[in-house]
Amino acid sequence: MKWAIHQLSKYRHDGMPIDETIQLDEVMERNPDIRKISPVHVKGHCTFGAAQMTCHFQLTGTLTLPCARTWEDVEYPFDIQTDEIFSWSEAHKEDDGDIHYVEGDVVNVDPVFEELILVEIPMQVFKEDAEHQPIAGGKNWSYLTDEELSAKEENEPKKSDPRLADLAKYFDQTDE
Repeated sequence: MKWAIHQLSKYRHDGMPIDETIQLDEVMERNPDIRKISPVHVKGHCTFGAAQMTCHFQLTGTLTLPCARTWEDVEYPFDIQTDEIFSWSEAHKEDDGDIHYVEGDVVNVDPVFEELILVEIPMQVFKEDAEHQPIAGGKNWSYLTDEELSAKEENEPKKSDPRLADLAKYFDQTDE
């Protein structure tokens, strides 16, 4: 979503309502874990001052992320509410993290939306029934739960290390 600053002056008295659906595919380039992103519904309202715009946004959509256990697709819905300030004033241009300074004559809010979505991504997501799905092993590896491992250890006889067999014979001998 982009707006020319000179076109925003017509909304100075009543503000500018926003109700649009946008596609933010650039998010997938910035985070390779995102497999797909649905169109993002943006609702909000912007008010204007002399050289700044204050907006309240609500972003809703769905990300497709990999399950941390099975690597299958998991749909992760997001609903983000935020207040953002955009300024095009050169007089008070400081390094303030709460204000987005506009370069040129166009207000581009897409990079802000992308950052908001990237921050919302959890470290891990799990598919609903991922805990109950068996995980097949691969070449030279297998997966066991703690319960399966303890049952396997109980059923198998204790194997002694063949390198220590002679040492066991030494302790079996009695001193004469």
